[in-house]
Amino acid sequence: GILFSAAQAYMNVIRDRQVAVLTEQNLQFLTETARAARSRFEVGEGTRTDVAQADASRAAAVASLSAARAQALASAALYRQIVGDEPGKLKGASPVAKLLPSRLAAAVGVASNEHPAILATQHLVDAAAFSVKSAEGALLPQLSASAGVSSAYRNTSPLPGVGSQDGTTNSASVGATLTIPIYSGGRTSAIVRQNKESLSQARIQVDVSRDQVRQAVTAAWTEYTAAQQQLTANRQVIEAAKLALNGVIEERNVGQRTTLDVLNAQATVITAQINQAGYEHDVVVASYAILQATGRLSVDRLGLQVAKYKPEEHYNAVKDKWYGLRTPDGR
Repeated sequence: GILFSAAQAYMNVIRDRQVAVLTEQNLQFLTETARAARSRFEVGEGTRTDVAQADASRAAAVASLSAARAQALASAALYRQIVGDEPGKLKGASPVAKLLPSRLAAAVGVASNEHPAILATQHLVDAAAFSVKSAEGALLPQLSASAGVSSAYRNTSPLPGVGSQDGTTNSASVGATLTIPIYSGGRTSAIVRQNKESLSQARIQVDVSRDQVRQAVTAAWTEYTAAQQQLTANRQVIEAAKLALNGVIEERNVGQRTTLDVLNAQATVITAQINQAGYEHDVVVASYAILQATGRLSVDRLGLQVAKYKPEEHYNAVKDKWYGLRTPDGR
């Protein structure tokens, strides 16, 4: 739905902008590292290999920054397409945990009772059942009645020697017709069987819709819980990686580590930070995916201050019109 696409586009912009900022910070760090490696080489404390490794890492960071900025612009363009406005400065979002069921079984139960796809197929079953009854009605006798009253007035000029019948003539008629189907070449029976098969197909489609909704709810729920666990674990990864990086830098300064060790430690830090931005994005998007899978992703439940489309208003505006080409809004 459009609401889920908007939420996903919103979080994509936030994530990709964070990745671009982190990549830029990584480039600044690697630039300083390359400068320091070159300074140590000039005073005889480092090697040409250290300088080459630092320059290579910096060049890769430049390419990564270009790709990250391009991705951020692409996400902003998609946001503009879906929402209709430029993203501007977006605030951080949090998962809609308060609107979610407490457990997976409850989410599946809610979806089975409220999801529009399931409700739509159930209405199709009702429509198919009425079609069967209508087709069976063609096998029943049909009785029709008719009645009529007429009045005629006649005034002619009489001819010599010819009698005249001028005046008013009134007549009335009443009739009844009973039609009993005897033989239709099998057409009526075939239509009944066809509609019964369509009814069976509609009932099967209800089960198919339930299975599809159950799968979607389960997938969204597992993604949500997995993203939460990954987010929590990755915070510890970031803390440990930063501590390790500071230690490696200190050890490099006293000659116990090489520039390559520092570059590897920095790569671990930046990777963990980028992963953190992705996990934060996944938690929020998965929470909205659960709402969508259960059929509860709506303007009312989210409390959005937007104009809500009400189809009954359009229907009430045109249901009694016999003619006219204008739409309810005057077009």
